[in-house]
Amino acid sequence: MNAFRADSVIIFIPDVGPVLLQRSTRAKRMSITIKPFKGIRVAVPRGVSFEMAARMAHSKSAWMKNHCARMKEFEKNYEAAAANKVQVDRDEAGKILTERLGAIARKHGYRYNRVSIRNQKTRWGSCSSRNNISLNMKLTLLPDELRDYIILHELVHTRVKNHGQDFWQELLRVEPDAVRLDKRMKEHSILLL
Repeated sequence: MNAFRADSVIIFIPDVGPVLLQRSTRAKRMSITIKPFKGIRVAVPRGVSFEMAARMAHSKSAWMKNHCARMKEFEKNYEAAAANKVQVDRDEAGKILTERLGAIARKHGYRYNRVSIRNQKTRWGSCSSRNNISLNMKLTLLPDELRDYIILHELVHTRVKNHGQDFWQELLRVEPDAVRLDKRMKEHSILLL
């Protein structure tokens, strides 16, 4: 059964479940997003009918089914992590992360200005245009190699302010295993929430 509203339609796809087709004034083309606890949404640009969007969604049902399985696993892990939430002491995290930042910067010849330790929900770290580095205190929950990878990632931003080719060349120069480590970080994104 489908539910209709002026700006959206919910369709049901077997083996996938409900899919929200939602009108978007910003979308230039149809796109599918799958978000934990929110489900599947197809952005439908102006000029594209909901019928066309539904056909596209049905044609991508195998892809959505695969990603939904991963999303359900993420939701399960999130609920387990929330039930066993580990508290991080900001002062202790500050000592550990500041010490590691200094050691890694010295080892690879990077310079930075100030460091701040924060409890962020969307980022592991950042580097400002003035080379001030902010690190998420939850980095202390990660395995050492991943914590150090994020610190090195932010230090590379003191030289290259984007994630373009120059950035990756510099990062791979100092950490040849950066691509594998970057992929592993996605497994730990649940800790940010």
